[in-house]
Amino acid sequence: MRREILSWGDVEALMDHLLPQLRGPFDALLMITRGGIVPGGMIAEALDIKYILTAAVRFPEVQDLSQVKLFTWPTFLQFPEDELLRGRRVLIVDDVWASGRTINTVRSRVEAAGGYPETAVLHYKPRESLFRHGPTYYAAVTDAYIIYPWELRRGTEGIRPIEPLGG
Repeated sequence: MRREILSWGDVEALMDHLLPQLRGPFDALLMITRGGIVPGGMIAEALDIKYILTAAVRFPEVQDLSQVKLFTWPTFLQFPEDELLRGRRVLIVDDVWASGRTINTVRSRVEAAGGYPETAVLHYKPRESLFRHGPTYYAAVTDAYIIYPWELRRGTEGIRPIEPLGG
């Protein structure tokens, strides 16, 4: 699979493409951890959204990847209470829509709570998506494996840990 290593400048260019698409105002922004934290923060700042929430979703690890995509049930490690979402127009943000399982799981929970969700991602991978519809908003379409500048696994070979002050 082709890999793309993005710089902060690349992310800013993606945001320049994404932000004009967003049809606000939104009552809340719901960031999916961990990938949605950085783009979610950038969107919240740019659109002056002050009501910011987080969701953490985990799918069980299964050896057969087809089973992961089709037959596993997610666990919500963190999710806002229904009353925080009810009646609100909520922008759900993640970094990438590949299979679409995570963001659609979050979207369904927001709808079940009485919220009105819309989704935004930096990258959309329609070939990997398990859903007919894609994100409401996206900056780019790709089939590459994307490495964002905030990801820890990015070129960490040879970097030694920071030593505490005073010894």
